[in-house]
Amino acid sequence: MKQYFPRYLDKALDEMLQSVGAVLIVGPKWVGKTTTAERHAKSILKMQDPDMIQQYLATIDIKPSLLLEGEAPRLIDEWQVAPILWDAVRAKVDEIGKNGLFILTGSTSVDRSKIMHSGTGRIARLVMYPMSLYESKDSNGTISLQELFDNDKINIDGIQSNLSIEDLIMTACRGGWPSALNKEPKSSLMTKKVYLDNICEEDCITVDGIKRDPRRMRMILKSYARNVSTLASDKTLLDDISANDISMDGRTLNSYLTALEKLYVIEEVPAWCPNIRSATTIRSSNKREFIDPSIAVASLNLSPELLLHDLNTFGFIFETLCIRDLRVYSADFGGSISYYHDKYGLEADCVLHLDDGRYALIEFKLGGRQIEEGAKNLLKLKELLLKAKNENKNIKEPDLLMIITGGKIAYTRNDGVKIVPIGCLKA
Repeated sequence: MKQYFPRYLDKALDEMLQSVGAVLIVGPKWVGKTTTAERHAKSILKMQDPDMIQQYLATIDIKPSLLLEGEAPRLIDEWQVAPILWDAVRAKVDEIGKNGLFILTGSTSVDRSKIMHSGTGRIARLVMYPMSLYESKDSNGTISLQELFDNDKINIDGIQSNLSIEDLIMTACRGGWPSALNKEPKSSLMTKKVYLDNICEEDCITVDGIKRDPRRMRMILKSYARNVSTLASDKTLLDDISANDISMDGRTLNSYLTALEKLYVIEEVPAWCPNIRSATTIRSSNKREFIDPSIAVASLNLSPELLLHDLNTFGFIFETLCIRDLRVYSADFGGSISYYHDKYGLEADCVLHLDDGRYALIEFKLGGRQIEEGAKNLLKLKELLLKAKNENKNIKEPDLLMIITGGKIAYTRNDGVKIVPIGCLKA
């Protein structure tokens, strides 16, 4: 029997099923949505079963509610194959009036015009990301993100990560795909290539029925990967694409990027714009990010060996890995991620907000002299926020200053900045 790696979403799903009638789990393909949902379901309907799909569709034409019959929670896997099931689930939740009736999974977002009601109050939504380093058992989990927020006196000095830079590069290249775990290195690295092929050859067409050119999709992904973890504009992407003899206008690029968003391949990071400077001085464009670092690696046809000799490029991929993990670790306490950057060069790679109002300013640095640079940035931004707080009481100072590194040893600097190896972190 294939080993199951517990996910943070397991707990969230249990709690959600006790609170609402139905839970929708969304996220990229191959991330483990169905496997996790099956562990919580007592009956299952798989809409993409090739032996049953025609029978299911015929039933939907006559009476969709028949497909909802079964012991609760009932899993409806890839429900978007027949969007009317959404309204059928909503109606059944209203009719029965109980919690924990249905689990729905899907790998693409659905055109809202195809469903009658939003499902607000009846269907809750959970996003499943590729596995964090702690879920894949690569991080030793000796430092808790929540404890870093809850206890500013926490002693992390001397705590060590088990990951070398070679290990870290390997985990980024492999990605957080459950099917890539417990395989020989060569086999585990194939997963990202197959995933990329599926995006370009199949998913980019089936996501919304619009025919797209696989060659163009590959070139867009390659250009996006070259600019991952940056504020590159659409024009920068278009110029990069045109340099490879592919003509494309902004409207076409937007169509392809929208498809990648619907497939949960990219999830860009918005800007944080606190009222501390003129709005014209703060960058407001989104930061380019993949849902998993392995997609960038595959798009650029990189290998662990190549990245080991190009740590500058790996630095950007490392940021993608860290953002993925922070999204997973902070989900249980309402985390949301943004970044700060102004025209004076002051920045924070990540601003992590919790739903209780607390927030952290975070930089991602592989190690060495970069840590000093990152700490200076965080302290300058904190000073700016403290000055603004004197003029505007609605502005809060940060609760945590942290640099997440690819290094081995955790410690707290004399200025209070926490240095935390990604290989030590958990929720």
